[in-house]
Amino acid sequence: MRPPTHHGREPQGDAIDEEDRVTIRTATPRDLVAISAIYNATIPTTTAAWTEQPETLADRQVWFAREEAAGHVTLVAEDDRTVVGFTGYGDFRDTAKWPGYRHVCELTIHVAQAHWGRGIGRALVAELVERARAAGKTQIIAGIDGANDASIRFHARLGFREVARLPEIGVKFGRLLDLVLMQRSTAEPVTRP
Repeated sequence: MRPPTHHGREPQGDAIDEEDRVTIRTATPRDLVAISAIYNATIPTTTAAWTEQPETLADRQVWFAREEAAGHVTLVAEDDRTVVGFTGYGDFRDTAKWPGYRHVCELTIHVAQAHWGRGIGRALVAELVERARAAGKTQIIAGIDGANDASIRFHARLGFREVARLPEIGVKFGRLLDLVLMQRSTAEPVTRP
């Protein structure tokens, strides 16, 4: 197992405040309450997750066990021993049915809103790219609501490029949603802009 990675706050450009340290580490079952709370916070007001039904802790426990059994990684960002974000990857398509996709994964990433803009998302994705590469993954896909310009820009800054736009493929809040697929290779690390 790799040691935790420490990433500092990025308040302006590349400036780093050494006293504001965030630890990126592998998630454990103890983190599932916090992970579920961060995810559920997005449901009532955003299209980050295309559901209107909050998940239960049992739902998250089933998800975590399934991902661990598949050998997929889940990471958390801790600030002062509080989980403030998480990321992970899973199969892009059903790799049991279509093994040709086994080297491609799809990420999920969520950071608690109070911690946006501090570089936590970048730190999570940077470590996830390293872990995915070590696991033999060559490409990472991100599926994003086409109207979520901030998320599209965030992923673009991390080396993802838009490769597909599927119009009116999802529904939330009574609206049809476009799905943007963004892709990046794991061959290169995530670097600062």
